[in-house]
Amino acid sequence: MKVGLYFGTFNPIHVGHLIIANHIVENSDLDQLWMVVTPHNPLKKKSGLLADYHRLQMVHLATEEYDKIIPSDIEFKLPQPNYTVNTLAHLQEKFPQHEFSLIMGEDNLKSLKKWKNYEVILNDYQLYVYPRISTDEVPEEFENHPNIHKVNAPIIELSSTFIRNSIKEQKNVKPMLDAKVWEYINHNLFYKK
Repeated sequence: MKVGLYFGTFNPIHVGHLIIANHIVENSDLDQLWMVVTPHNPLKKKSGLLADYHRLQMVHLATEEYDKIIPSDIEFKLPQPNYTVNTLAHLQEKFPQHEFSLIMGEDNLKSLKKWKNYEVILNDYQLYVYPRISTDEVPEEFENHPNIHKVNAPIIELSSTFIRNSIKEQKNVKPMLDAKVWEYINHNLFYKK
């Protein structure tokens, strides 16, 4: 089975994540897409992150009606901070029958050289890259790389940071979230402070 891995802190998961995940799994050769909830991205600050359990629960709520999109807590059991190369090695060992690929935004591709052992990732895995609006250039050696596939997905300019700030400012963000995710956030009074 071909499985795409879409890593994120999903703090919170929003409709942009779902649009991209669904578009990629429906318009590629992937059989499933796993939304891997990351406890701690080494390139981001940990402050302001909801507990792992709450972020995973929101991914479960948001993906209930998508047969091909599966929430994953695989990184919860691994040493932190989480390095993608270590997670990939762990998954390959645990699920040798699966062929794993990475899903990432073009902004992540531009900073891929900062990732631990990025050469191994690039050499051993297929990367599905969706467009993002940003000013930096994609490194030249990534332009025609055989393992990098640019996906013609919709450009979604929506961020979890924007949603968290909007909730804090008491703005209505309902259209940006799955209804069940919105209810969960509202019920638990998340992101209010």
